[in-house]
Amino acid sequence: MMPCSHAAPIERSTAPGLHTITLPREGRAEHFITAVPVEGEDASAVFEKAAGAVRDRSARIISVDVFGVPDRRGAGPRALREAFGDLDWPLTWVEEGGGEGLCGIQVWALSGAAVEPVFLNERIVGSLFEDASARYCRLGGVVSTDVSRTRAEQARETFANLERALRQVGMDFSRVPRTWFYNDDILAWYADFNNVRNDFFAKRGVYEGLVPASTGIGGRNPFGAALVAGLLAVDPKEKSVRSFAVPSPLQGAALEYGSSFSRAVELAAPDLRRLFVSGTASIEPSGESAHVGDMAGQVDLTMRVVGAILDARRMSWADVTRGVAYVRNPGDAPAYFRYCSAQGLPSMPVVVTSSVVCRDDLLFEIEVDAVRMD
Repeated sequence: MMPCSHAAPIERSTAPGLHTITLPREGRAEHFITAVPVEGEDASAVFEKAAGAVRDRSARIISVDVFGVPDRRGAGPRALREAFGDLDWPLTWVEEGGGEGLCGIQVWALSGAAVEPVFLNERIVGSLFEDASARYCRLGGVVSTDVSRTRAEQARETFANLERALRQVGMDFSRVPRTWFYNDDILAWYADFNNVRNDFFAKRGVYEGLVPASTGIGGRNPFGAALVAGLLAVDPKEKSVRSFAVPSPLQGAALEYGSSFSRAVELAAPDLRRLFVSGTASIEPSGESAHVGDMAGQVDLTMRVVGAILDARRMSWADVTRGVAYVRNPGDAPAYFRYCSAQGLPSMPVVVTSSVVCRDDLLFEIEVDAVRMD
């Protein structure tokens, strides 16, 4: 594993249950904020920690993701509004999880530059901002407008809605390096979801270009929809900005067994490199699940797979700016923390939550983003 050092001025601030990572760039700064509960804290306290970090940096919010906090009759959004004020940014709320303190919030924010909202069906579902090298569109909380439809029909409309939102800002799926899908009751219809995604990608020519990194995980949402989705799209202003798939040294390509995502995607710009590692689980190079019934074994293999991807791109766990670890059974979460402690991994901005992974025999999954300013 690589040494935990940085050659560029990435600022890291850590407090109990709060990680803030700041990337100073060209008179502006990006902030990645992760807040989780410490003993005795409820969701309101977690939200306030994150909101305080935004206020302290006079930042504008790009996106917010909430994990493991039940939205009981609107109580969740009310607590969020009390902490942040108007919810005028894309919000992805994944209710599945909670219990055992397995919840948290992640905020992407920007200081020193404008962030413009993207609307769809009179809802804010995205943010648009730019720097000297590219335009960026982050979508979140995108769902079907008719939850009475079948799950497959809702999935098709959700992809169409993602595309409609991108078209409003002059982009399409050829500009997308990263997607997120949170599927309610995922095991009941994951094959149908994959068929919808495969068909959409084929018709849009995605396979001829960049297949995005992705997370597809179980998760309820406040809309009662079959799934809630989000993505990041990047429109380069110069040729030096490029996105490309990164293979996994320890796993085969997901495309080989019919799942349309890249193991990781790197976005390279003149001043930094961003690495998006897809939701990763305990899977052999052949595509078979490994260490079935063994949580510790699944955590070990999964973390080694992600570590190898980071290492292949001259990064380490110390470069992680945000991550989500999904455990099938809440009581198994300590296995992840024990692994990190035993391996001497740095304290990381990772929300640990409980979600059903896309296979019934998989107990653990983790996704991470990492940044290196070279």
